[in-house]
Amino acid sequence: MAPLFKCLEACFELFVPLVVADMIDTGIPAHDAGYILTRGALLLLLAVIGLICSVTAQYFAATAAAGMGRSISNDLFSHILDLGYKEIDQIGTSKLLTRISSDVTRVQTGINMFLRLFMRSPFIVFGAVIMAFTVDPRSAVIFVVLVIILSLIVFGILIGTMPYYNKVQQSMDRVTLLTREALSGQRVIRAFNREEREQAEFLEENSRLLSFQLFAGKISALMNPLTMVAVNFGIVCLLYTGAIQVNMGSLSQGQTIALVNYMNQILIELVKLANLIILISRALTSMKRINEIMEIKNSMDTVAAPADMALPADKETCEPCAASPQTPFISFRDVAFSYGGHKNVLEHISFDASKGDSIGIIGGTGAGKSTLINLIPRFYDVSEGSIYIDGRDIREQDIHKLRARIGVVPQKAGLFAMSLRDNLKLGAPDASDEALLRAMEDAQGSEIIALKEGGLDHLIEQDGRNLSGGQRQRVTIARALSRDPEILILDDAASALDFATDARLRKSLKKYSGHMTVFIVSQRVSAVRDCDSIIVLSGGHIAGIGRHRELLLGCPTYREICETQMTREEVERDEIA
Repeated sequence: MAPLFKCLEACFELFVPLVVADMIDTGIPAHDAGYILTRGALLLLLAVIGLICSVTAQYFAATAAAGMGRSISNDLFSHILDLGYKEIDQIGTSKLLTRISSDVTRVQTGINMFLRLFMRSPFIVFGAVIMAFTVDPRSAVIFVVLVIILSLIVFGILIGTMPYYNKVQQSMDRVTLLTREALSGQRVIRAFNREEREQAEFLEENSRLLSFQLFAGKISALMNPLTMVAVNFGIVCLLYTGAIQVNMGSLSQGQTIALVNYMNQILIELVKLANLIILISRALTSMKRINEIMEIKNSMDTVAAPADMALPADKETCEPCAASPQTPFISFRDVAFSYGGHKNVLEHISFDASKGDSIGIIGGTGAGKSTLINLIPRFYDVSEGSIYIDGRDIREQDIHKLRARIGVVPQKAGLFAMSLRDNLKLGAPDASDEALLRAMEDAQGSEIIALKEGGLDHLIEQDGRNLSGGQRQRVTIARALSRDPEILILDDAASALDFATDARLRKSLKKYSGHMTVFIVSQRVSAVRDCDSIIVLSGGHIAGIGRHRELLLGCPTYREICETQMTREEVERDEIA
Protein backbone atom coordinates (compact mmCIF):
# COMPACT_ATOMS: atom_id res chain seq x y z
CA MET A 1 0.00 0.00 0.00
CA ALA A 2 2.84 2.42 0.72
CA PRO A 3 4.33 2.34 -2.83
CA LEU A 4 0.83 2.58 -4.30
CA PHE A 5 -0.04 5.78 -2.43
CA LYS A 6 3.43 7.20 -3.12
CA CYS A 7 2.89 6.66 -6.85
CA LEU A 8 -0.50 8.38 -6.59
CA GLU A 9 1.21 11.31 -4.86
CA ALA A 10 3.81 11.41 -7.65
CA CYS A 11 1.09 11.46 -10.32
CA PHE A 12 -0.53 14.52 -8.79
CA GLU A 13 2.89 16.16 -8.41
CA LEU A 14 3.68 15.65 -12.11
CA PHE A 15 0.55 17.59 -13.09
CA VAL A 16 1.65 20.70 -11.15
CA PRO A 17 4.11 22.09 -13.78
CA LEU A 18 1.44 21.73 -16.51
CA VAL A 19 -1.11 23.67 -14.43
CA VAL A 20 1.49 26.39 -13.74
CA ALA A 21 2.36 26.53 -17.46
CA ASP A 22 -1.33 26.90 -18.36
CA MET A 23 -1.70 29.67 -15.77
CA ILE A 24 1.28 31.55 -17.26
CA ASP A 25 0.38 31.06 -20.92
CA THR A 26 -3.39 31.60 -20.65
CA GLY A 27 -4.42 33.39 -17.49
CA ILE A 28 -1.66 36.02 -17.11
CA PRO A 29 -1.60 37.35 -20.74
CA ALA A 30 -5.40 37.69 -20.68
CA HIS A 31 -5.39 39.28 -17.19
CA ASP A 32 -8.11 36.74 -16.33
CA ALA A 33 -8.15 36.75 -12.50
CA GLY A 34 -10.91 34.16 -12.37
CA TYR A 35 -8.92 31.74 -14.52
CA ILE A 36 -5.81 32.29 -12.38
CA LEU A 37 -7.77 31.71 -9.15
CA THR A 38 -9.37 28.58 -10.63
CA ARG A 39 -5.95 27.18 -11.55
CA GLY A 40 -4.63 28.22 -8.10
CA ALA A 41 -7.49 26.32 -6.45
CA LEU A 42 -6.61 23.31 -8.62
CA LEU A 43 -2.98 23.53 -7.42
CA LEU A 44 -4.21 23.67 -3.82
CA LEU A 45 -6.44 20.63 -4.41
CA LEU A 46 -3.51 18.72 -5.92
CA ALA A 47 -1.40 19.65 -2.87
CA VAL A 48 -4.09 18.46 -0.41
CA ILE A 49 -4.63 15.17 -2.26
CA GLY A 50 -0.87 14.68 -2.46
CA LEU A 51 -0.52 15.33 1.27
CA ILE A 52 -3.24 12.78 2.08
CA CYS A 53 -1.54 10.19 -0.14
CA SER A 54 1.84 10.97 1.42
CA VAL A 55 0.58 10.60 5.00
CA THR A 56 -1.22 7.37 4.11
CA ALA A 57 1.90 5.97 2.46
CA GLN A 58 3.99 7.01 5.46
CA TYR A 59 1.61 5.19 7.80
CA PHE A 60 1.73 1.94 5.82
CA ALA A 61 5.51 2.16 5.37
CA ALA A 62 6.12 2.76 9.07
CA THR A 63 3.72 -0.05 10.03
CA ALA A 64 5.37 -2.49 7.65
CA ALA A 65 8.92 -1.52 8.66
CA ALA A 66 8.19 -1.64 12.39
CA GLY A 67 6.43 -4.98 12.00
CA MET A 68 9.32 -6.34 9.96
CA GLY A 69 11.82 -5.11 12.56
CA ARG A 70 9.82 -6.79 15.31
CA SER A 71 9.62 -10.05 13.36
CA ILE A 72 13.35 -10.05 12.56
CA SER A 73 14.21 -9.33 16.21
CA ASN A 74 11.88 -12.09 17.44
CA ASP A 75 13.19 -14.62 14.93
CA LEU A 76 16.81 -13.68 15.58
CA PHE A 77 16.40 -13.84 19.36
CA SER A 78 14.57 -17.17 19.11
CA HIS A 79 17.30 -18.52 16.82
CA ILE A 80 20.04 -17.39 19.22
CA LEU A 81 18.28 -19.15 22.11
CA ASP A 82 18.17 -22.33 20.01
CA LEU A 83 21.91 -22.25 19.33
CA GLY A 84 24.19 -24.44 21.38
CA TYR A 85 26.96 -23.28 23.68
CA LYS A 86 29.49 -24.16 20.99
CA GLU A 87 27.97 -21.80 18.41
CA ILE A 88 27.49 -18.95 20.92
CA ASP A 89 31.11 -19.31 22.05
CA GLN A 90 32.28 -19.07 18.44
CA ILE A 91 30.15 -16.02 17.56
CA GLY A 92 30.67 -13.98 20.72
CA THR A 93 28.16 -12.10 22.82
CA SER A 94 29.13 -8.64 21.55
CA LYS A 95 28.42 -9.60 17.94
CA LEU A 96 25.04 -10.99 18.87
CA LEU A 97 24.16 -7.79 20.73
CA THR A 98 25.11 -5.67 17.69
CA ARG A 99 23.11 -7.88 15.32
CA ILE A 100 19.93 -7.76 17.39
CA SER A 101 20.13 -4.02 18.08
CA SER A 102 21.86 -1.68 15.58
CA ASP A 103 21.70 -4.08 12.59
CA VAL A 104 17.98 -4.70 13.02
CA THR A 105 17.40 -0.94 13.39
CA ARG A 106 19.28 -0.25 10.15
CA VAL A 107 17.25 -2.90 8.33
CA GLN A 108 14.03 -1.39 9.68
CA THR A 109 15.04 2.11 8.56
CA GLY A 110 16.03 0.79 5.13
CA ILE A 111 12.67 -0.95 4.68
CA ASN A 112 10.80 2.19 5.71
CA MET A 113 12.64 4.41 3.24
CA PHE A 114 12.50 1.75 0.51
CA LEU A 115 8.71 1.55 0.69
CA ARG A 116 8.41 5.34 0.67
CA LEU A 117 10.87 6.32 -2.04
CA PHE A 118 11.95 3.38 -4.17
CA MET A 119 8.82 3.56 -6.36
CA ARG A 120 8.22 7.28 -6.02
CA SER A 121 11.65 8.59 -7.02
CA PRO A 122 12.11 6.54 -10.24
CA PHE A 123 8.46 7.17 -11.07
CA ILE A 124 8.93 10.94 -10.88
CA VAL A 125 12.31 10.88 -12.67
CA PHE A 126 11.03 8.88 -15.64
CA GLY A 127 7.65 10.53 -15.43
CA ALA A 128 9.29 13.98 -15.65
CA VAL A 129 11.29 12.86 -18.69
CA ILE A 130 8.12 11.56 -20.37
CA MET A 131 6.22 14.74 -19.52
CA ALA A 132 9.13 16.79 -20.92
CA PHE A 133 8.77 14.91 -24.23
CA THR A 134 5.06 15.83 -24.29
CA VAL A 135 5.99 19.48 -23.78
CA ASP A 136 8.97 19.72 -26.18
CA PRO A 137 10.82 16.69 -27.63
CA ARG A 138 13.93 18.72 -28.54
CA SER A 139 14.40 20.02 -25.00
CA ALA A 140 13.64 16.60 -23.55
CA VAL A 141 16.92 15.25 -24.99
CA ILE A 142 18.67 17.31 -22.29
CA PHE A 143 16.69 15.36 -19.69
CA VAL A 144 17.81 12.01 -21.08
CA VAL A 145 21.50 13.00 -21.09
CA LEU A 146 21.21 14.47 -17.59
CA VAL A 147 19.56 11.33 -16.16
CA ILE A 148 22.39 9.18 -17.57
CA ILE A 149 25.05 11.46 -16.04
CA LEU A 150 23.27 11.55 -12.67
CA SER A 151 22.90 7.76 -12.67
CA LEU A 152 26.65 7.35 -13.21
CA ILE A 153 27.35 9.71 -10.30
CA VAL A 154 24.89 8.01 -7.95
CA PHE A 155 25.91 4.43 -8.64
CA GLY A 156 29.62 5.29 -8.75
CA ILE A 157 29.45 6.77 -5.26
CA LEU A 158 27.33 3.82 -4.11
CA ILE A 159 29.93 1.29 -5.27
CA GLY A 160 32.67 3.29 -3.56
CA THR A 161 30.94 3.47 -0.17
CA MET A 162 29.45 -0.01 0.27
CA PRO A 163 32.72 -1.76 1.36
CA TYR A 164 33.35 0.89 3.99
CA TYR A 165 29.92 0.52 5.54
CA ASN A 166 30.76 -3.16 6.10
CA LYS A 167 34.00 -2.10 7.83
CA VAL A 168 32.01 0.36 9.94
CA GLN A 169 29.77 -2.46 11.19
CA GLN A 170 32.76 -4.71 11.95
CA SER A 171 34.40 -1.90 13.90
CA MET A 172 31.10 -1.31 15.70
CA ASP A 173 31.21 -4.95 16.86
CA ARG A 174 34.62 -4.34 18.39
CA VAL A 175 33.50 -1.13 20.11
CA THR A 176 30.48 -2.95 21.54
CA LEU A 177 32.74 -5.74 22.81
CA LEU A 178 35.08 -3.29 24.55
CA THR A 179 32.15 -1.40 26.06
CA ARG A 180 30.52 -4.57 27.35
CA GLU A 181 33.78 -5.87 28.85
CA ALA A 182 34.56 -2.53 30.49
CA LEU A 183 31.09 -2.19 32.03
CA SER A 184 30.87 -5.79 33.26
CA GLY A 185 34.43 -5.76 34.61
CA GLN A 186 34.58 -2.22 35.97
CA ARG A 187 35.29 -3.41 39.51
CA VAL A 188 38.35 -5.33 38.34
CA ILE A 189 39.48 -2.40 36.21
CA ARG A 190 39.25 0.00 39.16
CA ALA A 191 40.81 -2.46 41.57
CA PHE A 192 43.94 -2.67 39.44
CA ASN A 193 43.94 0.98 38.29
CA ARG A 194 43.55 0.04 34.64
CA GLU A 195 41.18 2.87 33.73
CA GLU A 196 43.74 4.65 31.55
CA ARG A 197 44.59 1.48 29.64
CA GLU A 198 40.90 0.72 29.00
CA GLN A 199 40.30 4.30 27.90
CA ALA A 200 43.28 4.19 25.53
CA GLU A 201 42.14 0.89 24.01
CA PHE A 202 38.57 2.15 23.61
CA LEU A 203 39.81 5.44 22.12
CA GLU A 204 41.94 3.58 19.59
CA GLU A 205 39.07 1.39 18.41
CA ASN A 206 36.60 4.28 18.48
CA SER A 207 39.01 6.36 16.39
CA ARG A 208 39.24 3.51 13.88
CA LEU A 209 35.45 3.46 13.70
CA LEU A 210 35.46 7.24 13.23
CA SER A 211 37.99 7.01 10.37
CA PHE A 212 35.86 4.46 8.50
CA GLN A 213 32.73 6.55 9.03
CA LEU A 214 34.46 9.76 7.93
CA PHE A 215 35.88 8.18 4.78
CA ALA A 216 32.50 6.74 3.82
CA GLY A 217 30.88 10.07 4.73
CA LYS A 218 33.33 12.06 2.58
CA ILE A 219 32.57 9.93 -0.46
CA SER A 220 28.84 10.17 0.23
CA ALA A 221 29.18 13.94 0.68
CA LEU A 222 30.16 14.22 -2.97
CA MET A 223 26.64 13.20 -3.90
CA ASN A 224 24.86 16.51 -3.37
CA PRO A 225 27.42 18.88 -4.95
CA LEU A 226 27.97 16.67 -8.01
CA THR A 227 24.25 16.19 -8.60
CA MET A 228 23.58 19.90 -8.03
CA VAL A 229 26.28 20.88 -10.54
CA ALA A 230 24.91 18.43 -13.11
CA VAL A 231 21.29 19.52 -12.67
CA ASN A 232 22.09 23.25 -12.65
CA PHE A 233 24.17 22.78 -15.80
CA GLY A 234 21.14 21.04 -17.31
CA ILE A 235 18.90 23.97 -16.30
CA VAL A 236 21.32 26.41 -17.92
CA CYS A 237 21.24 24.38 -21.14
CA LEU A 238 17.45 24.18 -20.92
CA LEU A 239 17.04 27.93 -20.42
CA TYR A 240 19.43 28.64 -23.28
CA THR A 241 17.65 26.39 -25.77
CA GLY A 242 14.25 27.40 -24.40
CA ALA A 243 14.99 31.11 -24.82
CA ILE A 244 15.94 30.54 -28.46
CA GLN A 245 12.71 28.60 -29.10
CA VAL A 246 10.61 31.22 -27.30
CA ASN A 247 12.07 33.91 -29.58
CA MET A 248 11.31 31.68 -32.57
CA GLY A 249 7.75 31.16 -31.33
CA SER A 250 8.00 27.36 -31.17
CA LEU A 251 7.89 27.27 -27.36
CA SER A 252 5.89 29.33 -24.87
CA GLN A 253 7.15 30.90 -21.68
CA GLY A 254 4.87 28.67 -19.60
CA GLN A 255 6.25 25.55 -21.28
CA THR A 256 9.79 26.68 -20.53
CA ILE A 257 8.90 27.16 -16.87
CA ALA A 258 7.25 23.72 -16.88
CA LEU A 259 10.46 22.15 -18.25
CA VAL A 260 12.53 23.89 -15.55
CA ASN A 261 10.11 22.63 -12.88
CA TYR A 262 10.42 19.09 -14.23
CA MET A 263 14.21 19.49 -14.10
CA ASN A 264 14.03 20.57 -10.45
CA GLN A 265 11.78 17.61 -9.68
CA ILE A 266 14.37 15.29 -11.18
CA LEU A 267 17.10 16.95 -9.08
CA ILE A 268 15.15 16.57 -5.83
CA GLU A 269 14.15 12.98 -6.48
CA LEU A 270 17.62 11.88 -7.60
CA VAL A 271 19.13 13.31 -4.42
CA LYS A 272 16.47 11.43 -2.45
CA LEU A 273 17.17 8.30 -4.48
CA ALA A 274 20.91 8.63 -3.85
CA ASN A 275 20.37 8.92 -0.10
CA LEU A 276 17.92 6.03 -0.29
CA ILE A 277 20.48 3.84 -2.05
CA ILE A 278 23.03 4.59 0.67
CA LEU A 279 20.48 3.65 3.35
CA ILE A 280 19.57 0.50 1.45
CA SER A 281 23.23 -0.46 1.01
CA ARG A 282 23.77 -0.13 4.75
CA ALA A 283 20.56 -2.05 5.41
CA LEU A 284 21.67 -4.82 3.03
CA THR A 285 25.02 -5.01 4.81
CA SER A 286 23.20 -5.33 8.14
CA MET A 287 20.80 -7.88 6.66
CA LYS A 288 23.75 -9.91 5.42
CA ARG A 289 25.23 -9.87 8.92
CA ILE A 290 21.88 -10.97 10.38
CA ASN A 291 21.63 -13.75 7.81
CA GLU A 292 25.09 -14.95 8.80
CA ILE A 293 23.74 -15.59 12.29
CA MET A 294 20.48 -17.11 11.03
CA GLU A 295 22.41 -19.51 8.76
CA ILE A 296 24.39 -20.89 11.71
CA LYS A 297 22.68 -24.07 12.79
CA ASN A 298 22.81 -25.82 16.12
CA SER A 299 25.32 -28.64 15.72
CA MET A 300 23.31 -30.77 18.17
CA ASP A 301 20.33 -32.83 17.08
CA THR A 302 17.65 -31.99 19.64
CA VAL A 303 14.85 -34.30 18.45
CA ALA A 304 13.95 -37.52 20.16
CA ALA A 305 14.96 -40.87 18.71
CA PRO A 306 12.19 -42.89 17.05
CA ALA A 307 12.80 -45.80 19.40
CA ASP A 308 14.62 -46.55 22.63
CA MET A 309 18.24 -47.40 22.23
CA ALA A 310 19.37 -49.86 24.89
CA LEU A 311 22.90 -50.38 26.03
CA PRO A 312 24.91 -52.81 23.92
CA ALA A 313 25.13 -56.27 25.47
CA ASP A 314 28.89 -56.10 25.76
CA LYS A 315 28.83 -52.75 27.57
CA GLU A 316 26.75 -53.40 30.67
CA THR A 317 29.61 -52.25 32.90
CA CYS A 318 32.62 -49.97 32.56
CA GLU A 319 36.11 -50.64 33.70
CA PRO A 320 36.72 -47.81 36.21
CA CYS A 321 33.74 -48.79 38.39
CA ALA A 322 32.65 -51.92 40.10
CA ALA A 323 30.42 -54.17 38.02
CA SER A 324 26.70 -53.71 38.46
CA PRO A 325 24.12 -56.35 37.76
CA GLN A 326 21.72 -53.70 36.50
CA THR A 327 21.97 -51.06 33.80
CA PRO A 328 23.52 -47.96 35.40
CA PHE A 329 21.41 -44.82 35.60
CA ILE A 330 24.18 -42.65 34.14
CA SER A 331 27.07 -44.07 32.17
CA PHE A 332 30.05 -42.41 30.47
CA ARG A 333 31.66 -44.66 27.83
CA ASP A 334 35.14 -43.68 26.69
CA VAL A 335 34.09 -40.02 26.33
CA ALA A 336 36.40 -37.45 24.74
CA PHE A 337 35.63 -33.78 24.16
CA SER A 338 37.24 -30.85 22.37
CA TYR A 339 36.07 -27.23 22.18
CA GLY A 340 37.09 -27.14 18.53
CA GLY A 341 40.86 -27.16 18.81
CA HIS A 342 43.14 -30.03 17.90
CA LYS A 343 43.64 -31.13 21.52
CA ASN A 344 40.93 -32.85 23.53
CA VAL A 345 40.01 -31.28 26.85
CA LEU A 346 38.72 -34.63 28.11
CA GLU A 347 39.89 -38.09 27.07
CA HIS A 348 38.90 -41.66 27.94
CA ILE A 349 36.28 -40.70 30.53
CA SER A 350 34.36 -43.81 31.65
CA PHE A 351 32.30 -44.30 34.81
CA ASP A 352 28.86 -45.39 36.01
CA ALA A 353 26.47 -43.78 38.48
CA SER A 354 23.45 -45.43 40.00
CA LYS A 355 20.22 -43.67 40.83
CA GLY A 356 20.48 -41.84 44.15
CA ASP A 357 24.30 -41.80 44.16
CA SER A 358 26.30 -38.74 45.07
CA ILE A 359 29.28 -38.27 42.77
CA GLY A 360 32.09 -35.92 43.72
CA ILE A 361 34.32 -34.47 41.01
CA ILE A 362 37.59 -32.94 42.13
CA GLY A 363 40.84 -31.94 40.48
CA GLY A 364 43.20 -29.08 39.85
CA THR A 365 42.39 -25.91 37.96
CA GLY A 366 41.84 -26.67 34.27
CA ALA A 367 41.43 -30.40 34.87
CA GLY A 368 38.09 -30.43 32.99
CA LYS A 369 35.64 -30.69 35.90
CA SER A 370 33.08 -28.17 34.61
CA THR A 371 33.48 -29.44 31.07
CA LEU A 372 32.62 -32.95 32.20
CA ILE A 373 29.39 -32.05 33.96
CA ASN A 374 28.37 -29.72 31.07
CA LEU A 375 28.18 -32.81 28.88
CA ILE A 376 25.39 -34.39 30.98
CA PRO A 377 22.64 -31.85 30.09
CA ARG A 378 24.10 -31.66 26.55
CA PHE A 379 25.33 -28.10 26.76
CA TYR A 380 28.00 -29.56 24.48
CA ASP A 381 28.06 -32.82 22.55
CA VAL A 382 30.86 -35.31 23.07
CA SER A 383 33.53 -35.52 20.40
CA GLU A 384 34.00 -39.26 20.93
CA GLY A 385 32.29 -41.93 22.98
CA SER A 386 28.78 -41.84 24.42
CA ILE A 387 26.84 -40.81 27.51
CA TYR A 388 23.87 -42.94 28.55
CA ILE A 389 20.99 -42.09 30.87
CA ASP A 390 18.55 -44.90 31.63
CA GLY A 391 20.31 -47.00 29.01
CA ARG A 392 19.79 -44.52 26.18
CA ASP A 393 22.36 -42.33 24.51
CA ILE A 394 21.49 -38.74 25.45
CA ARG A 395 21.97 -37.75 21.80
CA GLU A 396 19.00 -39.95 20.99
CA GLN A 397 16.76 -38.29 23.56
CA ASP A 398 14.64 -35.17 23.27
CA ILE A 399 16.87 -32.43 24.66
CA HIS A 400 14.02 -30.59 26.39
CA LYS A 401 12.82 -33.74 28.16
CA LEU A 402 16.40 -34.54 29.09
CA ARG A 403 17.03 -31.13 30.66
CA ALA A 404 13.67 -31.25 32.45
CA ARG A 405 15.13 -34.10 34.52
CA ILE A 406 18.23 -32.12 35.48
CA GLY A 407 18.81 -29.26 37.90
CA VAL A 408 21.97 -27.24 37.26
CA VAL A 409 23.71 -24.80 39.59
CA PRO A 410 26.45 -23.14 37.50
CA GLN A 411 29.69 -21.64 38.76
CA LYS A 412 28.41 -18.13 38.17
CA ALA A 413 25.10 -17.58 39.91
CA GLY A 414 22.87 -16.23 37.14
CA LEU A 415 19.96 -14.24 38.56
CA PHE A 416 17.54 -11.99 36.71
CA ALA A 417 15.94 -8.62 37.44
CA MET A 418 12.70 -9.96 38.86
CA SER A 419 11.26 -11.00 42.20
CA LEU A 420 12.85 -13.74 44.28
CA ARG A 421 9.77 -15.87 43.65
CA ASP A 422 10.06 -15.49 39.88
CA ASN A 423 13.77 -16.35 39.99
CA LEU A 424 12.99 -19.53 41.91
CA LYS A 425 10.14 -20.41 39.54
CA LEU A 426 12.52 -20.50 36.60
CA GLY A 427 13.27 -24.01 37.81
CA ALA A 428 9.64 -24.99 38.35
CA PRO A 429 7.01 -22.56 36.93
CA ASP A 430 4.14 -24.38 38.64
CA ALA A 431 5.79 -24.67 42.06
CA SER A 432 3.78 -23.43 45.03
CA ASP A 433 5.11 -20.96 47.58
CA GLU A 434 5.37 -23.81 50.06
CA ALA A 435 7.61 -25.76 47.68
CA LEU A 436 9.77 -22.68 47.08
CA LEU A 437 10.12 -22.05 50.82
CA ARG A 438 11.05 -25.68 51.34
CA ALA A 439 13.70 -25.46 48.59
CA MET A 440 15.11 -22.30 50.15
CA GLU A 441 15.24 -24.04 53.53
CA ASP A 442 17.10 -27.03 52.06
CA ALA A 443 19.50 -24.63 50.35
CA GLN A 444 20.13 -22.90 53.68
CA GLY A 445 18.51 -19.73 52.34
CA SER A 446 15.64 -19.24 54.78
CA GLU A 447 17.41 -16.28 56.36
CA ILE A 448 17.41 -14.50 52.98
CA ILE A 449 13.62 -14.54 52.90
CA ALA A 450 13.48 -13.45 56.54
CA LEU A 451 15.92 -10.56 56.12
CA LYS A 452 14.76 -9.20 52.77
CA GLU A 453 11.79 -6.90 52.67
CA GLY A 454 8.83 -8.56 50.98
CA GLY A 455 10.13 -12.12 51.38
CA LEU A 456 9.51 -13.99 48.15
CA ASP A 457 8.33 -10.73 46.55
CA HIS A 458 11.68 -9.05 47.17
CA LEU A 459 12.99 -7.61 43.89
CA ILE A 460 16.33 -9.04 42.77
CA GLU A 461 18.48 -6.69 40.71
CA GLN A 462 20.26 -7.76 37.54
CA ASP A 463 22.85 -10.47 38.27
CA GLY A 464 21.73 -10.36 41.91
CA ARG A 465 23.70 -7.20 42.67
CA ASN A 466 21.70 -6.60 45.85
CA LEU A 467 22.68 -10.03 47.23
CA SER A 468 26.00 -11.24 48.59
CA GLY A 469 27.95 -13.96 46.81
CA GLY A 470 26.80 -16.62 49.27
CA GLN A 471 23.19 -15.49 49.05
CA ARG A 472 23.28 -15.66 45.24
CA GLN A 473 24.62 -19.21 45.37
CA ARG A 474 21.98 -20.35 47.84
CA VAL A 475 19.20 -18.87 45.70
CA THR A 476 20.51 -20.68 42.60
CA ILE A 477 20.73 -23.95 44.57
CA ALA A 478 17.13 -23.47 45.74
CA ARG A 479 16.10 -22.75 42.15
CA ALA A 480 17.52 -26.11 41.07
CA LEU A 481 15.98 -27.96 44.04
CA SER A 482 12.55 -26.44 43.43
CA ARG A 483 12.04 -28.60 40.35
CA ASP A 484 12.92 -31.78 42.33
CA PRO A 485 15.23 -33.06 39.55
CA GLU A 486 16.39 -36.61 39.03
CA ILE A 487 19.92 -35.32 38.47
CA LEU A 488 21.36 -32.39 40.42
CA ILE A 489 24.59 -30.79 39.23
CA LEU A 490 26.41 -28.48 41.64
CA ASP A 491 29.28 -26.86 39.76
CA ASP A 492 31.40 -25.39 42.54
CA ALA A 493 28.08 -24.09 43.88
CA ALA A 494 29.25 -23.61 47.48
CA SER A 495 32.51 -21.76 46.87
CA ALA A 496 31.17 -18.58 48.51
CA LEU A 497 29.69 -20.39 51.52
CA ASP A 498 31.43 -20.74 54.85
CA PHE A 499 32.34 -24.26 56.00
CA ALA A 500 29.49 -24.48 58.50
CA THR A 501 26.83 -23.49 55.94
CA ASP A 502 28.42 -25.80 53.39
CA ALA A 503 28.24 -28.71 55.86
CA ARG A 504 24.57 -27.99 56.63
CA LEU A 505 23.83 -27.82 52.91
CA ARG A 506 25.43 -31.20 52.21
CA LYS A 507 23.54 -32.70 55.14
CA SER A 508 20.21 -31.37 53.85
CA LEU A 509 20.91 -32.77 50.38
CA LYS A 510 21.15 -36.29 51.80
CA LYS A 511 17.36 -36.38 52.16
CA TYR A 512 17.18 -36.46 48.36
CA SER A 513 19.57 -39.45 48.08
CA GLY A 514 16.74 -41.91 47.50
CA HIS A 515 15.78 -40.57 44.07
CA MET A 516 18.24 -37.81 43.12
CA THR A 517 21.68 -38.43 41.66
CA VAL A 518 23.92 -35.55 42.72
CA PHE A 519 27.13 -34.42 41.02
CA ILE A 520 29.25 -32.15 43.23
CA VAL A 521 32.11 -30.30 41.56
CA SER A 522 34.34 -28.67 44.12
CA GLN A 523 37.89 -27.70 44.95
CA ARG A 524 37.26 -28.63 48.59
CA VAL A 525 37.96 -32.14 49.81
CA SER A 526 35.42 -31.59 52.59
CA ALA A 527 32.65 -31.09 49.99
CA VAL A 528 33.19 -34.46 48.28
CA ARG A 529 34.70 -36.74 50.93
CA ASP A 530 31.33 -38.23 51.95
CA CYS A 531 30.19 -38.90 48.37
CA ASP A 532 29.40 -42.45 47.26
CA SER A 533 32.04 -42.09 44.57
CA ILE A 534 34.71 -39.49 43.88
CA ILE A 535 36.13 -38.88 40.40
CA VAL A 536 39.61 -37.36 40.41
CA LEU A 537 40.50 -35.52 37.20
CA SER A 538 43.99 -34.54 36.11
CA GLY A 539 44.78 -33.03 32.72
CA GLY A 540 41.48 -34.17 31.24
CA HIS A 541 41.96 -37.80 32.32
CA ILE A 542 40.54 -39.79 35.21
CA ALA A 543 43.30 -40.19 37.76
CA GLY A 544 41.15 -42.27 40.09
CA ILE A 545 37.62 -43.28 41.05
CA GLY A 546 36.52 -44.48 44.46
CA ARG A 547 35.60 -43.43 47.96
CA HIS A 548 37.61 -41.04 50.07
CA ARG A 549 39.73 -43.65 51.90
CA GLU A 550 40.32 -45.73 48.77
CA LEU A 551 41.64 -42.72 46.88
CA LEU A 552 43.84 -41.65 49.78
CA LEU A 553 45.54 -45.02 49.64
CA GLY A 554 45.60 -45.58 45.88
CA CYS A 555 45.49 -42.20 44.06
CA PRO A 556 48.55 -39.92 44.38
CA THR A 557 46.74 -36.98 42.78
CA TYR A 558 43.89 -37.13 45.31
CA ARG A 559 46.30 -37.59 48.20
CA GLU A 560 48.23 -34.50 47.08
CA ILE A 561 45.01 -32.46 47.04
CA CYS A 562 44.10 -33.72 50.51
CA GLU A 563 47.52 -32.89 51.94
CA THR A 564 47.16 -29.27 50.79
CA GLN A 565 43.80 -28.88 52.57
CA MET A 566 44.09 -31.20 55.60
CA THR A 567 46.59 -31.62 58.38
CA ARG A 568 48.90 -34.63 58.35
CA GLU A 569 47.07 -36.07 61.36
CA GLU A 570 43.71 -35.81 59.57
CA VAL A 571 45.08 -37.57 56.49
CA GLU A 572 46.56 -40.39 58.57
CA ARG A 573 43.35 -40.74 60.58
CA ASP A 574 41.28 -41.02 57.37
CA GLU A 575 43.65 -43.69 56.04
CA ILE A 576 43.04 -45.83 59.12
CA ALA A 577 39.28 -45.12 59.44
